Amino acid sequence: MIPHSPSVRSVVFATAEAAPIARVGGLAEAAAGLIRSLQHTTDIDLMVVLPDYGGVELANEVIRPLEVPDWVGEAHVRSGTVDELGMVHLVGTPSLTRPHPYVDEFGEGWTDNDHRFFGFSAAVAAITNRVQPDVLHLNDWHTAMALAWVDTPTVYTIHTLGYQGHADAAWLDRIGSERGRAFEWFGEVNPAAGAIRLADKVIAVSPNYAKEIVDPARGEGLHNLLAARGSDLVGIRNGIDATLWNPLTDPAIVQRYGRTTLGDKEATAAHLRSLVGWEPSDGPMIGMVTRLVEQKGIDLVLGLVPYLEKMNARVILLGSGAERVSMWARQLAVSYPDQFAFIDGYDLEVAHQIFAGADIFCMPSRFEPCGLAQMQAMRYGTIPVVTPVGGLVDTVVDADGDQKNGTGFVAQTIDSLGMLDALHRAIAAWRVRRRRVGIQKRGMAVDWSWDNPTQQHLAVYGDALASREHAE
Repeated sequence: MIPHSPSVRSVVFATAEAAPIARVGGLAEAAAGLIRSLQHTTDIDLMVVLPDYGGVELANEVIRPLEVPDWVGEAHVRSGTVDELGMVHLVGTPSLTRPHPYVDEFGEGWTDNDHRFFGFSAAVAAITNRVQPDVLHLNDWHTAMALAWVDTPTVYTIHTLGYQGHADAAWLDRIGSERGRAFEWFGEVNPAAGAIRLADKVIAVSPNYAKEIVDPARGEGLHNLLAARGSDLVGIRNGIDATLWNPLTDPAIVQRYGRTTLGDKEATAAHLRSLVGWEPSDGPMIGMVTRLVEQKGIDLVLGLVPYLEKMNARVILLGSGAERVSMWARQLAVSYPDQFAFIDGYDLEVAHQIFAGADIFCMPSRFEPCGLAQMQAMRYGTIPVVTPVGGLVDTVVDADGDQKNGTGFVAQTIDSLGMLDALHRAIAAWRVRRRRVGIQKRGMAVDWSWDNPTQQHLAVYGDALASREHAE
């Protein structure tokens, strides 16, 4: 067991996503990874609370009513166990059950998302006030409003500052608490702003992201609030599940391999080529597994597809999201079938095959609080090419800038020219076998697990509790 502050014995952990219950973006994987690590490597009593979007069966289920404000509607919590996460507590309210946590069939946010997640937050507060944990850990704006109704030592994690949950100022009267005034923000309600003001400690999901968000250019309008928190704002890099993402044991790939058997990676490449109908080539395959949204910068690479033949490279993209981007990708796959392949949607098994079978992994993000895919790629000996933002800077060492320690390639600018240059450099390195293997092995050797981030979270939990004790 990892040692922790002796006074921190129990934590309520609230999040809108955690795989496998709800999986939309990186929040789901990050939350699940930290949850599992806290459960398996510490002796903390961890209570995991999520919305009940519907369709999740729990073993040994127990249902209890929750006392929440009238505007929430009738609320309850289903408690039971589920594979991968163990014991969970799913909050049900009349508005939470939906086929997608956030958006309708047209990709537009549900018009009542404020009511849905403010109601969820009220339920989280009711649970917290009932069980009286040592620390309440909230994640992103969907849980932030809980701070209006609790006075528990609280840690608030910012996974993506771009999503803040803006809502009408009329909510201030419905919230009805003095602490709720902290959520007022320039004539409206801003859950993220209120949580940054009220939480005892604020975590950004990478050290570099913690630095970025106090800058006016990256702080999404909240930079002054964040800067005012001083040392209470902490950057902790996310981890990945080192058991799930392991080429030595991965059941989703046709040939398992490791640092000492990198030659066996070719079998996974051959399988990936067959998956999209490509013949063998002496050029590299560039993999991408991502949501098709503006943040991820997919357009910065799609615009380069016509040049791939000259680079003797191919791109295989797995992802779903904005229909405009999907249509563009489908058209490119038809126009350049030997250079570009697009798999519309998300398939976890195919994702593993791309991480294992690709030679280079491309992440052209416009912003990336932490990013998980670049770490997953390095775990599989696939060389990452990334933009100079957020956690990508914390995790990828440019192999041209530091030839001794390099693990990938970092673009100098966040645009197509920057990505083109970084891809050229990565392909040049990949063609030199000795250099390629060195970069691959260095990336595979790094501990990307949740072990160290978990210890850092435990320290922050202890600091949050201690700050209240000292204040008293």
